[in-house]
Amino acid sequence: MIDQCAFIHPTAIVEDGAIIHAGAYVGPFCVIGSQVEIGARTVLKSHVVVVGVTCIGEDNQIYPFVSLGDVNQDLKYAGERTRVAIGDRNRIRESVTIHRGTIQGGAVTQVCNDNLLMVNAHVAHDCTVGNHCIMANNATLGGHVVVDDYAIIGGMTAVHQFCVIGAHVMVGGCSGVAQDVPPFVIAQGNHATPFGLNIEGLKRRGFDRDALHAIRAAYKIIYRSGKTLHEAKLQLETLASEYKVVNTFLDFLSRSQRGIIR
Repeated sequence: MIDQCAFIHPTAIVEDGAIIHAGAYVGPFCVIGSQVEIGARTVLKSHVVVVGVTCIGEDNQIYPFVSLGDVNQDLKYAGERTRVAIGDRNRIRESVTIHRGTIQGGAVTQVCNDNLLMVNAHVAHDCTVGNHCIMANNATLGGHVVVDDYAIIGGMTAVHQFCVIGAHVMVGGCSGVAQDVPPFVIAQGNHATPFGLNIEGLKRRGFDRDALHAIRAAYKIIYRSGKTLHEAKLQLETLASEYKVVNTFLDFLSRSQRGIIR
């Protein structure tokens, strides 16, 4: 099940049953379990451990001492067949850990495409990390956390289990996130509170003037109008009829279970 065009270093251990696609590189002292699949052109530089039911996509760069797919730290876990799914073009730096899911949480921990996970970041069981996200050094996601596209989580930041981090959010370093962070917001502190909008990031990603105006208006409705969240949702629905980007807020609020940061 190892493609002839894949490279396996002589010191690597690859168990029977593993699937390794063309152009993949498995470097020195890596350990690859029997239920692992590694996509084309993915590079495991050295000392990487990939076990369990773990599927890694194409063109990933995985650095030394990364651990993928190992047993999670949920005390309810009793060895059920759960998995890790990693997409394409991710950079997973040294000592990152990504644990398999639990039956109670949907059975999969997922990291999608084009993400950067810096040194010693941790993605716990049943988390979902979207696309184009950045987790800086020592950032930690508790179980069942959802991180939407283009979110940035600063170094030494811990996110409480079951929290949702919205799209284009920036969470400052050394923060403790105990509630959901709405899209486009800058959050900082322990516990994290809102500090305005990630406008510069949105400009770099091509949001036009009308969209930025609508996002600012939605932020003011949520955080500066004095309205209850129910009242704010009604006003956001009216605003969304004119500006589609406001639906990003409404979709997020419909998913929020822990309440939003205030």
